[in-house]
Amino acid sequence: MADLTSTFCGVTSPNPFWLASAPPTNSGYQVNKAFEAGWGGAVWKTLGPPVLNISNRYGSLTIDGKRMLAINNVELISDRPLEVNLREIAEVKRNWPDRAVIVSAMVDADPRAWETIIRQIEDTGADGIELNYGCPQGMSERGMGAAVGQVPEMCQLNTEWATSVASIPVIVKLTPNVTDIKASARAALAGGADALSLINTINSITKVDLDTFSISPTIGGRGTHGGYAGPAVKPIALHMLSELMTDPDTVASGVPISAIGGIVTWTDAAEFFLLGASSVQICTGAMHYGFRIIDDLVDGLSNWMDDKGFATIEDFRGRALSGVSTFGQLDLSYQAVARIDTNACISCNLCYNACEDTAHQCIDLVDTAGQVVQPGFDRNANGKAVADSRPKPVVRESDCVGCALCANVCPVDGCITMVTVDSGRQPVTWDQLQAESPAVTTDWDAMSAYRSTVGIDIH
Repeated sequence: MADLTSTFCGVTSPNPFWLASAPPTNSGYQVNKAFEAGWGGAVWKTLGPPVLNISNRYGSLTIDGKRMLAINNVELISDRPLEVNLREIAEVKRNWPDRAVIVSAMVDADPRAWETIIRQIEDTGADGIELNYGCPQGMSERGMGAAVGQVPEMCQLNTEWATSVASIPVIVKLTPNVTDIKASARAALAGGADALSLINTINSITKVDLDTFSISPTIGGRGTHGGYAGPAVKPIALHMLSELMTDPDTVASGVPISAIGGIVTWTDAAEFFLLGASSVQICTGAMHYGFRIIDDLVDGLSNWMDDKGFATIEDFRGRALSGVSTFGQLDLSYQAVARIDTNACISCNLCYNACEDTAHQCIDLVDTAGQVVQPGFDRNANGKAVADSRPKPVVRESDCVGCALCANVCPVDGCITMVTVDSGRQPVTWDQLQAESPAVTTDWDAMSAYRSTVGIDIH
């Protein structure tokens, strides 16, 4: 059976699933309950200066009746007394010595403030400190949170203040509200960070009410941007993780990364591990379904690892990174075409409509006699569509450019597959074209020369 034991920055936990610093880790009661359920660790909700949280602080993204695809929150850091939090942290760590207990912190940009909060946290017996450089609203207006994470010089300086006094690992939590996440990571590393975590929440407004014209969540008729998290942010989190795991400076540092952003299922977690994460942190998934999801996370990942023959997470961590590339390194000669399994097809025509209206017009509707027909269903005497007589979509492979739009809109898993075919052209990348054509003066000249060489007509 797979061993899910995780060691992150010298901190060991029975599994790599941690609760992120957020509402689920707001109190000792909650963290105790999470550990009883089986979570491997928790990052305590951010400690810092006194705040007053507001009512009606969460909004969410709903599409086609599917709720909580993302959550938008305007909640600040912990509003509980600091001494209460510190006492509960010490109690939790004393009761759960085998679990990772990390404490998130955010204070004024002042070395004395950092020294004070770090000493207080260390006195609890916590395993590590996570510096919150990502809070996008409320705290950033006070010069904290994203106000630090968005400025590399401030990120480095605050990190130096923290690491200069800390005797336990310091993790820097990065904000995604930047142009280049690598610059922020390099600044944190220059400041002495022992590890990184990302992503924090994204600036967002999720909804405008069409009757009241107010944005959600509404607080007394007003609203503001909040922090966007949940399943909808996972692609952004995966991208930013890959940016760091392919950055020579970050990789050379050897620091581990704790991944955050849209992780709800074990498959989500596996994707982040495959891109190099050493642990994962979860918030919205727990807020939506409760702490019980840990059973599915642990069992699902363990069973998948057994099926693949992986004994530990290290056996597959980072396996997907070799496939991460830049556009200039992609093979321009590669060709794929769409193929439709007519037995699985339900004749919904989504692929036909998508291709005909917005792609490359290479799908025909073919009736049972093999004739190309116009869209429409044969109907029986009662006016109901007859499934067996509906025309089926068929791809004209000679015209298919392999855009894969049809495969993405198809509602039936496995019905449309993208199949590699021989393009008849020699492999070449854009970087190679640029390097091998010194005489050309523009990108268009280079591509025109390539098209002419391989016999591609320009329409």
